[in-house]
Amino acid sequence: MPSTDILVYSRPCSLPGEYMLQLNDIFGENGYLAEVLSGFQPREGQQLMAAAIEEVLSLGKKSATPAERCLVIEAETGIGKTLAYLIPAVLSGKKIVVSTATLNLQDQIIFKDIPLIQQIVGEDLPVVCVKGRENYLCLYRWYQYRSNPQLSAGADSDVARIDNWLKTTSTGDKAELGWLGEKGDLWSQISARSSQCLGSNCPDGAECFITQLRRKAGAARLLIVNHHLFFSDLALKKEGFGDILPRYETVIFDEAHHIEDVASLFFSCSFSHYQLIDLLNDIEQQAKNDLSAEKIDTLLPQLTGLRKRGENFAALFPKELGRFYLDTFIDKISPEAWLEEVDLVNTGFKHLAKEMTALSKYGEAWSSFAGRSEELAEKLRDIAIKSEQEETELIRWYEKRERSVALSATPLEVSNLLSEYLYNAVEACIMTSATLSTGTSFSYIKKRLGLGEETRCLQFTSPFDYEHNSLIYVPERTFPEPIDQRYQEKLGNRVAQLLKASAGRGLVLCTSFKNMDHIADFLETELDYKILVQGRSAKNALLDTFRKETHSVLIAVASFWEGVDVSGESLSCVIIDKLPFEVPTDPVLQTRIERVRSEGGNPFFEYQVPRAVLSLKQGVGRLLRSVTDTGVVAIMDVRLYTKGYGRTFLKSLPPAPVTRELNDVRNFFSSNC
Repeated sequence: MPSTDILVYSRPCSLPGEYMLQLNDIFGENGYLAEVLSGFQPREGQQLMAAAIEEVLSLGKKSATPAERCLVIEAETGIGKTLAYLIPAVLSGKKIVVSTATLNLQDQIIFKDIPLIQQIVGEDLPVVCVKGRENYLCLYRWYQYRSNPQLSAGADSDVARIDNWLKTTSTGDKAELGWLGEKGDLWSQISARSSQCLGSNCPDGAECFITQLRRKAGAARLLIVNHHLFFSDLALKKEGFGDILPRYETVIFDEAHHIEDVASLFFSCSFSHYQLIDLLNDIEQQAKNDLSAEKIDTLLPQLTGLRKRGENFAALFPKELGRFYLDTFIDKISPEAWLEEVDLVNTGFKHLAKEMTALSKYGEAWSSFAGRSEELAEKLRDIAIKSEQEETELIRWYEKRERSVALSATPLEVSNLLSEYLYNAVEACIMTSATLSTGTSFSYIKKRLGLGEETRCLQFTSPFDYEHNSLIYVPERTFPEPIDQRYQEKLGNRVAQLLKASAGRGLVLCTSFKNMDHIADFLETELDYKILVQGRSAKNALLDTFRKETHSVLIAVASFWEGVDVSGESLSCVIIDKLPFEVPTDPVLQTRIERVRSEGGNPFFEYQVPRAVLSLKQGVGRLLRSVTDTGVVAIMDVRLYTKGYGRTFLKSLPPAPVTRELNDVRNFFSSNC
């Protein structure tokens, strides 16, 4: 970016009140951040990013096109991107939503970054963190629960602790209950799930935590949410069913590489056997509170009948676990038989809704049950019965689980939906992440998210000294490729050699649970270091142990590829088993691949490689988390050099020296760690 661009960004920013600040006053060498943040070093990338965001925030809907009001920024580790967007957002005076993918980042913003900014501006900021409803206690459900005379002794203890908590909490947020474990069903019985909300008919509505939260959110200028909540709200607006979030002018997405997947989830329609069981269980519980024994005896046969219909419906599907095309399954059992089974379940919902309406005189909950019955019937019908108009726009699939089955209809593309319901509706939309480009191009993310070609994309590389502080290792040419039968054995041995060179201190990221278990079993017999394995303890507990026990090894998949921030000596070696290509068996992934092919494109290079590149960049980004960190990234996949697409991956890696010699790794650790 030319340095003259900085001149555009020197306009003063106005904060409501007496403050008139310029970005240079904050981010400069002697600025406010240097005063309040110990060890702060000015970073050109951070200043340029903040300036670019300030410019976009100053545009209005009338003076700029949607493409001009969108900004995509890849800001690598060390840029300080969170402050780079939060400070212009606060100074703009606009109503802004900041959406993140992880709870850790939300906590960082609320408990670390916002207090820092408040020191700069000299006043409290109207900021509210809004989570999904299930994170908050429902007072109505709580009073129903605690009045149950059949509570066990253990439950009585929990009741007392929550009663004491309710005397002091102002939020009703589950996060305040550190003693409440993930396991057990207590919270599911008392949380404020939308399907069980009585709305304006709730007798505890005046004290409702959700109502109070919405009131605070309406008055706040900055809302911190997660992607799931944001797109849940956007999906409701799309269907005309109201909203969750108050009106806002601008949205800033951090961890924006997740947008397509999350948007696809919430623009989908879903029905599950579990939802049916959940409804019937809630009705049975409410009946114990509201109805006489005689009426319960009359109601139970109807519930039992619908429960049996649900079980028969779930039993139709093959036992094989996983995700599969719904249309293929329907063809196997015949469309006629399928419609007959769907009609049986929906007839049960229809009769149940009628019965719930008749019982509404016994309390507000019964009307809610009627609405839930009608909603589930509508969802099942919409997914199960395909219209010609929807044939090419929706992907119909089912997921078979251990004890239930779920049906979904997912949009083939979300780009048009984002254009219509997001980009056209806000004054500005800013997307940022450490991983948005593939190679040196933003074409993949722009196409998948429906961003116009003229959308401005910026890339700020990490200020960390990768050239001197890190090394990338790829095995020699004779090392087997992942499809080779010798790969697993060679992989285990080589990983052990690398971890001996690093004296533990390693994070091993695997692309499958099978690889994770294989490597874990092998290393436990080969190494003297403590071996930590995902799934054997909670994620936070594993990370705490990994940080404290310097020479330990953490082996993981999935969520550990990103959001893991371990700086210092404990993480000096990141080992990635192979390039993270997705296995294209998922119906949504398969259909999107076919769409690219039908349009004359090459789905492998245009869709599968870019997705794998973004995942790899996330994994590699776990290594250097501060300017003093040093270490090695080992990517155990020779396809980086034996396949043509390997060049795209190599171009996306940090500017560290690359070696294919194990002795270079040993020498690096001898010299640097």
